[in-house]
Formats: sequence, C-alpha cells, structure tokens
Amino acid sequence: MPTTTTHRTNRPGTPDGAAMTGSSTALALPPLIALSLGYFLVMLDVTVVNVAIPDIQTSLGTGPTALQWIVDGYSTVFAALLLLGGGLTDRFGPRRLFLAGLGIFTATSMACALASTPGLLVAGRLGQGAGAALLVPASLALLQATFPDRALRARAVAVWGTVASVAFGAGPAVGGLIVSGAGWRSVFWLNLPVGALAVLLTLRHIPPSASRPSTRKADPAGQVLAVVGLAGLAGGLNEAGAHGWTSPLVLTAFGIGATALASFVLLERALESRATLGGTRRAPLLRLSMFRSRAFTSTTLVGLLISLGYYGMLFLTTLYFQREAHFSAVETGLALLPSVGMGLAAAPLFSRIASRTGPYVPMAAGLVLGTVGFLGWLPAGPDTPYPVLLFALMATGLGQTMTALASVAAVIEAAPHADTGVATAVFNVSRQVGSVIGVALFGTFAATGHDFTFGLHLSAAIAAAAFAMGALLALSARRRARRTPAVTAASLRAAGPRAEPQ
Repeated sequence: MPTTTTHRTNRPGTPDGAAMTGSSTALALPPLIALSLGYFLVMLDVTVVNVAIPDIQTSLGTGPTALQWIVDGYSTVFAALLLLGGGLTDRFGPRRLFLAGLGIFTATSMACALASTPGLLVAGRLGQGAGAALLVPASLALLQATFPDRALRARAVAVWGTVASVAFGAGPAVGGLIVSGAGWRSVFWLNLPVGALAVLLTLRHIPPSASRPSTRKADPAGQVLAVVGLAGLAGGLNEAGAHGWTSPLVLTAFGIGATALASFVLLERALESRATLGGTRRAPLLRLSMFRSRAFTSTTLVGLLISLGYYGMLFLTTLYFQREAHFSAVETGLALLPSVGMGLAAAPLFSRIASRTGPYVPMAAGLVLGTVGFLGWLPAGPDTPYPVLLFALMATGLGQTMTALASVAAVIEAAPHADTGVATAVFNVSRQVGSVIGVALFGTFAATGHDFTFGLHLSAAIAAAAFAMGALLALSARRRARRTPAVTAASLRAAGPRAEPQ
C-alpha cells in the first residue's frame, strides 16, 4: 500500500503525538481493522443468534421465557451498561476498555458455546452484552484519537460502519449456514478467532498513548442509577410487546427506570454545579451541559429517530414477507438484502460527501431519502409484487445507513476529547432505545389493528415522520455549525466545564 509523509503536531484535544494528517494521508488499516472487528462482533450477535433459536430450544429443552432472554437479554444489558462503559472509557482510557470489552465478549462467547443448560446460556448472553457495552464507546473514542483529521476520520467511519452493516445484514444468512452445517454452538465459537485477531491488532497497532486515562474521580452513585434506569427502561420496552403496555410487569419496569433516571439527572446536575464552583473533585458521569451543544443534542435525537423508524419497520417487513407474502425464512432473508445490504453502497458515498461537506449534508440527504422510502410502503398489500417494493427497501436501507454513518461522525466531532466515551455512549443509548421502542410500538400496531396491512401502513407513516423530523434537526444543526466559529479543546478547558462546541 503506498504511503505518504505525515507530519506530527500536538493538536489540542488529541493525545500527545497524535498525527495531524492531511486528507491525502493513507488510511492506517491495522488499527482500523481492529476497531471494525470489535464492532463486527457486537452487530453480528444482534441477529445471528435468532436463526439458532429453534436448534437451541431442541438441544437444551429451553422454555419460552429463557428463549426470550437469550435473544433480548443481550440487547437489554448492552443498553443498560452503555453509559457506564462510556464513563469507564473516559476514566481509564479507551484502549484499556476496548481490550477489556473484547476479552469479556470473547470469554462469554466461549461460555455460550459450552453452555449445557438454558440458565448458563442466558448468563453467557448477558455477559456478551456487558462486553459490548464496554467495547462500543471505547472503539468510537479510539476512532477519534487515531484519526483526528476530519477527512481521514470520515473515511475511517465509513469503513467501520460498512463492517457493522455487513455483520448486521449477513447475520441471518451466516447463522443459517453455520447452524445447518455445524450446529448452534458454532455461532458462538465463530466469535473466538475474530475476537483474538482484534485483540492482537489492538496490542500491536494502537499505542497506549492513544488511550490516556482521566484523573477525575469516579461517580459511583451516578453509575448505579444509570444502570438501573436504563435496565428498567430497556427491560420494560422489551416486555411490552409480549405482555402489553399496561401489564404490571411493564409498568413496574418503567416506574423503576423513570425514578432511577430522574434521580440520575438530579445527581449529575448537582455534581456538575459543585465541580464548576470547585467544591468537589468528583466529576459527574454525564455532564448535562453537553446537551447545550446543538450539534450533540440534534445528532442524539436523530439517532433515536432513525432507529425507531428503520428497525421498527424492519421487524414488520420481516413479518410482512412471511405472513402476507408467504415467503420462507430463506426467501425472507434474501428479500431483505436490498435494504440491509445497502451499507456497501452507503459507505463510499458517505466518505466522498462528508470529506468535503462535513457530516450534516449526508445526514440530511439520508433522512430525506429514508422518508421517501418509507412512504413507498403505503401502497403495499398482501398481493403486492415484490419488484414494486424494491425502491422502498433500497431507499430506506441506504438512507438509514448514510444517516447512521454521518451521525457517528457528527457525535465524534462535537464531543470534547475528555468526554468522547460518554458522548458516544449517550448516542448509542439513544439508538438502542429508539430500536426497542420501534419494534415494540410497531409490533403493537400490527397485532391490535383490524388487519396486518393497516398496522404496516400506520407504522410506515410514523417511520416517515420520524425521518422527516430528523432531516429538520440535521439541517438546523448544519446551519448552526456554519454560523458558529470553530472552538478548540484548549479554549474549552480555559473557559471551564460549561463551555461546549455548538
């Protein structure tokens, strides 16, 4: 691979010695591969296990409750621990947390593969969720530290996001092939060589200098409240589809989650106020003043909206092809490929646009395209020919992936260096919550409407409205960014903890 000369400066807000590269500098592949492989594992295990559920039920004699936790326990723990993972990333350094997350994920994957009872398999899946919660915010923080130049980082985010899209889209197909050839345990054995390779590349090609830990004191009470609050919210949303929104279990989970999150907000506000006045050395887990940044807040809301619309409709689209169009499981997977496989087209397109315009232009374009694509589902009925739906599938897939890549780049760009872990964790929490809300809400529409098609049409209209709202937020953030002069990390430190880039 050709190389170019790279000069080094100490850029404010980046680790000492981080390369201040130009857009002509070659992309450093080994660290990017390491970070991409970590996210590949996280996204693959979102979907690959679903295909193995029938074999797991037969092999272990698993009941319905345990099966639900095998599928949903992973995402519930992942969402619940993301803020904690982001805080630990900022406190101990992203390289250390990335390696810890990889180690936990790989070890618990082995535990899943060796599980002899449903309880052990559920415990392993919960452990995978914990490893993923450490891995994801750390990988995004390392992307910021390793690729400080905007144009170079846009290319890196495109590769990173492409790998995730391929993992998510290929999960059902890969899972089906592996399960049919080597059994359900092989789904988990697959993670071991991938995890080991990611660890090796990280140790060899991501230096400790890219992972400087913070000296601020921890916020244990905030960490506990965040975990309890997010676990209650995610657990309630996961159970709402099966038990109903007004069931005692769901209402109790929501009540616990809301109480804990409200207490968390009050605690973090008090800690930040005292830290600003110099009354305490203990820093809050989440500085609420970050939400004064229009770019950060808008992008976080966009993350929630696109996940609500896209993953909610993806859930209904799967049911539509199986129930209304009477496709087999394999045919359904192939029918969804034009949507879930659009990451291969979105990544180079995003990289080319974002390196010239910044993240908000491709973000707004993706949201507008997704809006139009969801409206393409309104004519769908039981007898609609598949080619008629191709535009809707491709437009929503391309729009969602383009927006997701742009949102990741915008969050990394907007976050102060000292808070990258928490900032990216907040963004990923919003995406997880949006996804669970979309699946639960749209699933309810499909189940309670007078027919499935009515629920599909209502859900498509809501998804289109969510993407359209996101487009307005992206355009507003772009206008604000063009009016606001650049703010360096050095000036943020001089101004105090309440100063934020807009």
